[in-house]
Amino acid sequence: MSRFSGRALVVAALAGSLAGCGGGPPQGRADTVPPAHSPASASAGPARPPERSAPVGLRIPAIGVDTPVLRLGLAPDGTVEVPPVTDHDRAGWYRHSPAPGEPGPSVLLGHVTVGTHGDGVFRHLARLRRGDRIEARLENGTTERFAVTSVRTVAKAEFPTEDVYGNTTRPELRLITCGGPRAGGEYRDNVIVFAGPAAPGPSPRDHGER
Repeated sequence: MSRFSGRALVVAALAGSLAGCGGGPPQGRADTVPPAHSPASASAGPARPPERSAPVGLRIPAIGVDTPVLRLGLAPDGTVEVPPVTDHDRAGWYRHSPAPGEPGPSVLLGHVTVGTHGDGVFRHLARLRRGDRIEARLENGTTERFAVTSVRTVAKAEFPTEDVYGNTTRPELRLITCGGPRAGGEYRDNVIVFAGPAAPGPSPRDHGER
């Protein structure tokens, strides 16, 4: 079971609905929700096993993504961290979510555009199709493999918090960026990729076919 509850759930919802746009930092301070390790959170399920290993790389052959992965948490002012807006930007893993391979939704964020630097690492995320493969490289040297189950574009005002961050019994991925119309430097929508464990064998688009 995922530990997404209390502070971690709300913070992650803010991250997912506001990250990846190349704009200003998300608003929503950590002191508006209970601590991540409150008694209610601790009773939600067993503690994580000690072998938990963070992701250090992400590969999505169908859209040409092969990126290092940053760890994201909270900024010093209490807002949710997003990957920095830089040239050759990278994806980021929200470290209060399960690591890839652990039961529950592992959440990774990335920009679709990065201001004056142009395209972001997740610029083609909306092009993914059911069955496309995603590989998460972990710092312990192993690789967890997933396959896309669905791709959704939703208005930020209608962000599906429970669908994205709700507990799951198996390891899953959630990749989040921005999309849809843009006004005043901000995008109206989020693009969300849902993925589950991959079956053996290659995907038809593993070599980057568009």
